[in-house]
Amino acid sequence: MSADRRRLGRVWRRRGPLRTRLALSVTAAVALVAVGVCAAAYLVVRSALYEQLDLSLTQSARLAAQRNPGSAPGVLAGECRFLAAPACAEVVPADPADDPRPPGQLPVAPAAREVARGTKSPYYTNITVAGHPARMLTTDYAKGRALQVALRADTVRDGIEEAARWLVLTAAAGVLLAALLGYWVSRTGLAPVARLTATAERIAATRDARHRIELPPPGREDEITRLATSFNTMLDELEQSVAAQRRLVADASHELRTPLTALRTNAELLARSDRLTPEQRDRASTALGRQLREVTGLVGDLIELARDEEPQPLVEQVRLGTLVEHCAQAARTHWPTVPFHVRVPAEPVVVPGVPARLSRLLGNLLDNAAKFSPSGLPVEVELTAGTPGRGPQLTVRDHGPGISPQDLPHIFDRFYRAGTARALPGSGLGLAMARQIARAHSADLTAEPAPGGGALFRLTF
Repeated sequence: MSADRRRLGRVWRRRGPLRTRLALSVTAAVALVAVGVCAAAYLVVRSALYEQLDLSLTQSARLAAQRNPGSAPGVLAGECRFLAAPACAEVVPADPADDPRPPGQLPVAPAAREVARGTKSPYYTNITVAGHPARMLTTDYAKGRALQVALRADTVRDGIEEAARWLVLTAAAGVLLAALLGYWVSRTGLAPVARLTATAERIAATRDARHRIELPPPGREDEITRLATSFNTMLDELEQSVAAQRRLVADASHELRTPLTALRTNAELLARSDRLTPEQRDRASTALGRQLREVTGLVGDLIELARDEEPQPLVEQVRLGTLVEHCAQAARTHWPTVPFHVRVPAEPVVVPGVPARLSRLLGNLLDNAAKFSPSGLPVEVELTAGTPGRGPQLTVRDHGPGISPQDLPHIFDRFYRAGTARALPGSGLGLAMARQIARAHSADLTAEPAPGGGALFRLTF
């Protein structure tokens, strides 16, 4: 049965409400201190009252010994049956055969005989005389005899009982105050946690990340406030992520609608190929292939953008100079009318990364520059080695129309296409993918208008 109670206690400590456990813990701690202080005060008061009574007994024993030096065994003085009477005193012999007849009022213990014989030190004891409490001192008197002195202890007992009653009331009030304090501390201290929990439950129920936890005014920050602030920051990121996801889905559906409609139109047209001339069938087939490639490229770009980071096992040391020349050669094949001028340093420039992903990044930058470069004007690509405090840097500059100030903040947004690019092929994902790959490689990709016209993209590792 006790094992079951212990097991239930452990389960409650683990699963009980935090507010209740905190309130009970504070109550128990404060109540324990209150009870301990009251108990210590009771012992101090009791000791002080008995110390005063023992001092009176010592003085009475000294006076009795001075007034009756060397007296025979028997009663010396006093009638301690009465509260107002002075101390009563009796001489006790070491040998019980020498006891007086009749015996005195004070009880004689074997320890008193030892004091008379000189084998035991003087001592105090509590006794009862005529049904009343008393305090007795047994001390040495003369050779073979001891002196017992007693005083009524009613006032001491009443004082101790009165102190005990007040201390018990004080302890009870302390326990009650501790309970109220524990309840207040649990409600006040855990109020931010309760708001955090309510907000989390509301978000889980409504799937709406716009809710926030109310924070206290500045200057009253604590650990719970920092937790709530972090939670609000996390909600901001979650809301932005959800908004970006919805925007991506909406933009992707919008971008896919046109090529899919064209695909369906050409597919339906080819399904009635018996009504078409050979030239019409060739044009429809060519358009269908081109639109399939566009849709395939768009879906591939979306899949690439869905990746959050590069797979670590594929990371290796990449020679940027060689990679830049390889990508420039591929761009010359795709854009034969655009010259590519590449400048790389003589010494190797090496960075950790995934070669295929870095090739995709450089290819997107070069394709974007070639797309906007007029025929015959070059695309300038320059790689510089790292300097103290900064890593290698790659710049790609074209001589096209440049980037307008209103387009510059959105140039790396997904599906964003400037007014000058709407008539050109592309889905608006190339630069967004390039920046994502750059961030995955701990690099910074920026865009700016080039001096003298055109656009300048700067990739800094």
